[in-house]
This record gives sequence, C-alpha cells and structure tokens, in this order.
Amino acid sequence: MLAIAGGKGGSGKTTTTLGVARAVDGPSLAVDADCDLPNLHALAGVPRDAPAGGLGHPDPSTNGDRTRIVPAPRDAPDGIGGRLRRLRARERRCSIARSSTHPAVDEFSGHDTDGGDAEAVLVDCPAGAGPDATVPLRVADGVLVVATPCVAALRDAAKTAAMARAVGTPVVGGVLTRARLVPPGVEDLLGCRVLATVPDARDPLENPSVRRAYDDLAVRLFD
Repeated sequence: MLAIAGGKGGSGKTTTTLGVARAVDGPSLAVDADCDLPNLHALAGVPRDAPAGGLGHPDPSTNGDRTRIVPAPRDAPDGIGGRLRRLRARERRCSIARSSTHPAVDEFSGHDTDGGDAEAVLVDCPAGAGPDATVPLRVADGVLVVATPCVAALRDAAKTAAMARAVGTPVVGGVLTRARLVPPGVEDLLGCRVLATVPDARDPLENPSVRRAYDDLAVRLFD
C-alpha cells in the first residue's frame, strides 16, 4: 500500500493517485482517504457511493476491472484507518497467493469485500498535518510525496515527509507536478529522490506527456 501525500491542497495528489493507478501493469485500487474534501471519485468520473461488496467502482477509463476506485466513505464505523488496514492485509494476502503454488492460498485468489486481487493499492491522502492526514501515513507501507515547485508547497511536502518518518513509514520518493525540471536543493529538502516530474496540462490525465510521466513513475515504483 502506497500513500500519495503532500502538505498542501492542489499539489496534484489526487491526479497522481489516479495517474499511477491507471499506469500500473495489473489490477490496482485507488482509495480516497480524504473524507472531508473527497474528489478522487469526481476526477475518475464515478459515483461517490460505492456498490455493495466494498470494492468500489471500475474506472471507466480502463478496461474491465483493471483499476477500481474506492471513494471516501460517508460513514466509516471504524474510521478510515480500519478500512485501510483491511485493504493492506488483503493486498498482502494476495501477494502471497500470487507468489505461491501451495493449495492453501487458493482462498485468496478471488474478489472479496476488502480489495479484490489488486496488485497495487494507492491512497489519496488528506492535505495538512492533522490526525486525519497522519492515519494513512501510519498504515501504508510507503509514502510518495507530491508537491508543486513553489517554496510554500515544497516546505509543506517536507513536513509531510517528516510526519511519515516519525510514524515509521519510509518515504519512497517525491513527485513534482506542473514541472519539467527538479530545482536545485529539492531532494535535500524532501530527504528523498524525486522520481518524476509531471508537466502542467489543462486536462492532465488525458495529456500524452502527463500519461508518459505516470507510466514511467509506475515502473519505478512497482517493477
């Protein structure tokens, strides 16, 4: 499970979550963890209310069930942390099933209520530094920090990276959106490598240059 995080709203977290989910070579799950300002479902063009079964909606831009969208819940009895922990456990069981030929793991090979057979689970995190923003960082296996190349956004992204490390979750890298080059000193500020720059575009997820950037990023993250 990879948390897509950043300190400021409008930094490109949601676009990056969906862009990478669509670029993954295999089934993926894009999960909205921002219950106060959810917009992953709107960007993907699916309803907010998830169908029964908990697997969310098929992304209409992909073939079949290769990418599924899980909108932020209107009412989560055990909180967003409980949902993410179930998804992470499911992801790990599916990973064991894919890597094993033992009959005992056959029960994990199909869909259930907590994640299906997704090879990658990407979490669109809330902005800011409050408790709601910390929960996905704590649950995830790694954090990808997203920022625009302006001083305020980069400073907030550095705070997010520090939050992730404080709860024991590694920062796997950074992404600069609306950028073509990495300004000097950015990697030192974030404390990680910048794995991708994503150019500015009016309709980013339909732009060929943006899609290539997310294709390359998905390879770096998951291959």
